Amino acid sequence: MAQLAERTATYADLEAVPPHLVAEILFGRLVTYPRPAPPHSEVHFSLGGVLAGPYRNGIGGIGGIGGPGGWRFLTEPELHFGDDVAVPELAAWRIERMPELPEAAFIELAPDWVCEVLSPSTEKYDRGDKREIYADAGIKHLWLIDPRIELLEVFELINRHWSLRKSATGDVPIRAAPFDAMEFPLRLLWPLGSQG
Repeated sequence: MAQLAERTATYADLEAVPPHLVAEILFGRLVTYPRPAPPHSEVHFSLGGVLAGPYRNGIGGIGGIGGPGGWRFLTEPELHFGDDVAVPELAAWRIERMPELPEAAFIELAPDWVCEVLSPSTEKYDRGDKREIYADAGIKHLWLIDPRIELLEVFELINRHWSLRKSATGDVPIRAAPFDAMEFPLRLLWPLGSQG
């Protein structure tokens, strides 16, 4: 018996997904999962807070030291790479690459950095298809954060393959590319109450 060919998902399929779900198109498949749980959201928010002052605004680095600035950060941007549509928790572009924000609701310019906060419903995509799509798009830096075990993994794209450059857990000071001009305590990322 012949198998039916799987239909490639379209943007109309993505738009039809109920708003309580996150939707992406990964290698032609529509992927949906629930909105993040509170610990996941708090880590996502905390990382934005740690990076925005020094790297977006050039002010308020850890210890009051000014930062280098020069970055544009977006939370949950809809990234279009050909037929693929990915929605990372955070993405950043160097200002010289994205001097103005696009008017469209989506972005086709690959970021310089993306961060995914892992959860049980997203980890297989974040570590699998999305990493491959990000590499194909030429994104240079990827951070994966697992709040369940307080783990940060820092990857760099080298010869179109991800290389793990750093892995850290718990409460250690960290410098991680591309945001390695300043050090910050990793504990700032973890949900309040888990910081001993």
